[in-house]
Amino acid sequence: MKFRKWGRMGLEVSVLSFGASSLGSVFRETSDRESIKTVHAALDAGINYIDVSPYYGLTKAESVLGQAIKELPRDRFLLSSKAGRYGENTFDFSAKRIFDSVEESLSRLNTDYLDILFLHDIEFVPSGIILEEAVPALHKLKEQGKIRFAGVSGLPLKLFEQMLPQIEVDAILSYCHYSLNDTSLLNLLPLLEEYSVGLVNASPLSMGLLSTRETADWHPADPELKAACRKAAEYCATRGYDIAQLAVQFSTANERIPTTLVSTANPENIVKNARWVEEPMDQELLGEVSDILAPVHNRTWTSGLPEYNGSPRTAAKEGRA
Repeated sequence: MKFRKWGRMGLEVSVLSFGASSLGSVFRETSDRESIKTVHAALDAGINYIDVSPYYGLTKAESVLGQAIKELPRDRFLLSSKAGRYGENTFDFSAKRIFDSVEESLSRLNTDYLDILFLHDIEFVPSGIILEEAVPALHKLKEQGKIRFAGVSGLPLKLFEQMLPQIEVDAILSYCHYSLNDTSLLNLLPLLEEYSVGLVNASPLSMGLLSTRETADWHPADPELKAACRKAAEYCATRGYDIAQLAVQFSTANERIPTTLVSTANPENIVKNARWVEEPMDQELLGEVSDILAPVHNRTWTSGLPEYNGSPRTAAKEGRA
């Protein structure tokens, strides 16, 4: 497994990391026993970073992960969780709720501290609550030793462009913006590098878009984007290739992207993903898939409040190219 420097945190993170959302049965009904085996298989495969949230499975993912890591040496892995989002439409970024949430997460996870705490999907609330309550709460938790580093997460890239100059955080978690169909995260890298902010890239399969299976009804992508991604996946299948392999290899290949999260509750799947990272990428197939996806490249969807959506400014426009 390859490792990369992670912003200013002084940490080395595996290029492939483990997203524990699947342990909460958010994609399918899962077996706790199999989920625990998956966590152990991920660590045995060289992955050293695990991310979770109380939102995933309404605390189930944290509880199952807590069982999996209970008997493991704490210095064997880096662990992040989140605060602020607790249900589909349940958000509370008040300082008191964040403090309580961390205590609850630590109890479920059977640990004394988190390496990173992310504010979860901050695009759903006005910036005032983030600036005045949530971020100061993160700083207080760092002082208390409950967390080592602080971060924010969300979908719109414009969100990070607006917030990062105003807040002091160590990391961000971005999803669905560095994958085969969307590389718009590249435009944000100069800003992250300017502030030495660590990056977590999540969902290299674009929340299931890059698959031969029918996209879930809840997926917010438009029909043209769904159709193009499925076409690309089916093309890979005709070549005897799983598009997931190409997607994972593509997302982990860029030296400027420290780590990419993948989620599964199947131990064989996480071992397979880790093996893919070590194998050479089929450049010819990548070119062919990129051509299929070209008409929808960098197409995304809105998330949260209007003030955070719309076209982000590019590095070139900012003068940081």
